[in-house]
Formats: sequence, C-alpha cells, structure tokens
Amino acid sequence: MGMMQEFKEFAIKGNAVDMAVGLVIGGAFGKVVSSLVADVIMPPVGVMMGGTDFSNLGIVIQEAVGGKEEVVLKWGAFVQNLIDFTIIAFSIFMVVKAINSMKKAEEEAPAEPTASEALLEEIRDALKK
Repeated sequence: MGMMQEFKEFAIKGNAVDMAVGLVIGGAFGKVVSSLVADVIMPPVGVMMGGTDFSNLGIVIQEAVGGKEEVVLKWGAFVQNLIDFTIIAFSIFMVVKAINSMKKAEEEAPAEPTASEALLEEIRDALKK
C-alpha cells in the first residue's frame, strides 16, 4: 500500500475529520473566551482596582535606557490569560462530562433483541413449558 493511499484512508476516517472540526471550533471558542475576559470581565475588575487597565499592570524590572526598551513583568496579562484558561478548561470539562453521561446512558439502555434472538427466546420459552 502506497503512502498516498495510507494518508487517504487516515484523512477520510471519521476520527481525523472529527478532530479537525474540534480544533477549528476550539480555536474559535478560545477567541470568544479571550474576548469575554478582556472586554467584559476585566474592565469592571480594572474599575474596582482604581480605573487601571488590567492588561497593562506589571512590574518594571529595568527602565528604558538609550535605544533599549524597558523590561516589564506583565502580571496583569498573565492573570488575564489564567482566567481565559480556567473558563476554557471548565467548559471543556462540562462538554466531556455531558458526552460521558450520554455514552453511559446509551450503554445502560437494554439493546433491542434481533429477530434471531427473539426467535431463540421463543423456542427457549416453549421448551420450558
């Protein structure tokens, strides 16, 4: 089997397509959550902290000298990214939990017997009588 044939079989498999769709949706979801945190959650937090822009909060490690820029430890941006991560991780946890509960309910549901199984049950019951 040639490499192109193997790649074609891999790319067409449902898991590869599902994973690609998940990555695209995940990327878009990450942008939405980042906007939520940066544009909706953090401005009120900044107001509560005295009207500062939270993403620009930091500690200057070295002042700008000559043509060199200052070195800043941007802890505000880090906290913003940490909130992004927490919201995304919690959302993914909830989706996985919902999927697992649906799978569990599907596994617990009794399967309908096939025609041959139903016939065998009838024969068994007739023999018991």
